Amino acid sequence: MEDFRRTYLRLCKEGGVEPQESVVAQLQENRTAQGSRLDLSGQSLSVDTCSVLARAFQKDITFTEVLLSDCMLSEEGAKVLLIGLFGNTAVKTLDLKGNNLRSAGAEVLGKLLACNKTLRRLVLEWNALGVWDEAFSLFCEGLASNSMLMELDLRNNQINHHGASELALALKRNTTLEVLDLRWNNIGLLGGRSLLEALQKNKSIVQLEMAGNNIPSDTLKALEQTTEHNSDRQSTLRESRSRTQVLTTEIQTLKDKKGRQLLSLMETIDRQREETGRSNRSTSIQIGRLQEALNERKSAVNSLTAKLQMTEAALALSEQKNHNMGELLTQVKVEKEEQWERQSRERKKEQEDCVHREGKLLREVQNLSETNIQLKSKVEEMERRCKSQQHQIFELKQELTNNTAELKLRLAQAEDRLETEKRRSKQVLEDMDNLRQKEVEHVNRHLEESERTLQERIFKLEGQRIQLEEELIKAKALCVSERAQAEEELGRVRAQVRLEEQEHVSMLEEKLRSVRSSLQEVQHHCSQQKQTISELQAKTGQQSVEMDGLRRRIEELQQELLGKDQEKVAEVSRVRVELQEQIGHLQAERTAQGGLKEKISTLEREIKILSSNHREALLDKESEMSSMLEKLRLKEAEIWRIREDEANRASYLQSAILTYVQGSPLGQYNSPKK
Repeated sequence: MEDFRRTYLRLCKEGGVEPQESVVAQLQENRTAQGSRLDLSGQSLSVDTCSVLARAFQKDITFTEVLLSDCMLSEEGAKVLLIGLFGNTAVKTLDLKGNNLRSAGAEVLGKLLACNKTLRRLVLEWNALGVWDEAFSLFCEGLASNSMLMELDLRNNQINHHGASELALALKRNTTLEVLDLRWNNIGLLGGRSLLEALQKNKSIVQLEMAGNNIPSDTLKALEQTTEHNSDRQSTLRESRSRTQVLTTEIQTLKDKKGRQLLSLMETIDRQREETGRSNRSTSIQIGRLQEALNERKSAVNSLTAKLQMTEAALALSEQKNHNMGELLTQVKVEKEEQWERQSRERKKEQEDCVHREGKLLREVQNLSETNIQLKSKVEEMERRCKSQQHQIFELKQELTNNTAELKLRLAQAEDRLETEKRRSKQVLEDMDNLRQKEVEHVNRHLEESERTLQERIFKLEGQRIQLEEELIKAKALCVSERAQAEEELGRVRAQVRLEEQEHVSMLEEKLRSVRSSLQEVQHHCSQQKQTISELQAKTGQQSVEMDGLRRRIEELQQELLGKDQEKVAEVSRVRVELQEQIGHLQAERTAQGGLKEKISTLEREIKILSSNHREALLDKESEMSSMLEKLRLKEAEIWRIREDEANRASYLQSAILTYVQGSPLGQYNSPKK
């Protein structure tokens, strides 16, 4: 109220109007009242004050009640004030009691009722509006076109039967007015009949006050009966509206519940799809990893087999060379034995000659010369043989260098083969990945199509909540248990695969170490052989000086060759044992790989079984969803049937009311007139 007082003073100042002290005092007194009520009752308002108030009303000052009773409004002031309320959208109650409104005020009131869309209650007591016939008819036209007013107070307005007939015509067109107070007017019999005829068509008025209008009692009773019928009709309409509202709220709640259930179902289905997609992706990744491990193991096995073949070939070559060397050594031994036998026979002959030479010096000299010649020839033969042995040793060195070069070439070829096999395996893996991606894309398309079909079905679905929740809980528990089992099995398989891979890698590393050590030993042995060959060359150079030392050296060489032959035989046997052990390990690894393949096949079968079970569960859920849709359709049919029954009941009730109205005294009264 304090804010309105300030606005009033500001508007007075802007319009150059002297503020009315009584109005300011009244506003000051009412500043503690509610802010939605403007009470200026009993204040004589001037035209300037009315214009200021009209400007304030045009600014939509938030007052829902305006009380201007007994304000002694002039014709011009009332006109200005009411024009200010034309566009107002806040005032719902207007009290103009005892303001002696005239024809201009009645005309403006009619225009106000035609323009204003918020006014609900209008009090016009003690205004003598019925004296001005034309102005009152304009007021009635505005009332007829109004669609918001619910209470109208026209007490003590000197309304005669002409005004009552105009008011009756307005009531025939008006459909919102519920309370009409016409007490203490001069309506009379004709006015009462016209109002009764209007009320037979008007179904909105439920309270009509007609005391003090010189109307006969029978018409008053008829008017009361019509208002009672209207009130009963309004109560039934309100009940039906409340029921319809309750039904609509229930239907809306059911729809909301169904929507929430659908959303929960969609969320659960999306979660299940995500879980299945994740499980499929994890299984595909695990299968890819297992396949990669298998491919790596296959490549390792192939490389090891190639190495074994190469080592076997090298061993065969070394055995052949050893056999050739043994044959050469046996030949040398045979020749040396023959030489020793010859030398022994010669010594025996010399001894016999020495025994028989005692008497024959000439023959001994001749024999000695012959023996010297023979010894010289033998020395030359021994030198030739030493040269041949050196030549053979040189050839053996060349063969050893050739063998080492061949081994190096074979190792390079084996590495190239390994690289080519690696590239081939990578290409095969890439092809397999592309095929898997295509299969995954095909599966994703199939899943998307199935998702579309499921969504189309799900959008049609509206099921009961408790059964679906129980079924979803069971399905979730089954999925969780199956997923836990699958994860446990996959974890066990992963652990086994990792352990086997670690063992295989450790075994391969040990094998590589052993092969490297064997290569180092062979190289060391070759270096030792080279050193021995150089020593032999030095010794053969000294054999021409001393034959006895040569013989002793030959015996030492024979012993060393025997020891080397034994060492070579031991090394060959050891290499064979190691190769047999490696072959046994490889066979064990092959058996382990076969077990892994069997495990992978079992896992794939289990995955197929799980997917088939999941599909069966989806099919079961789809059948359940179809059954729930059928139940929903039946329930909707029942709801439509109930609505039709209610509509039929309402029509029966309306027909009963009409028959009752026609059978009432009012209907009997109007029948002769017809």
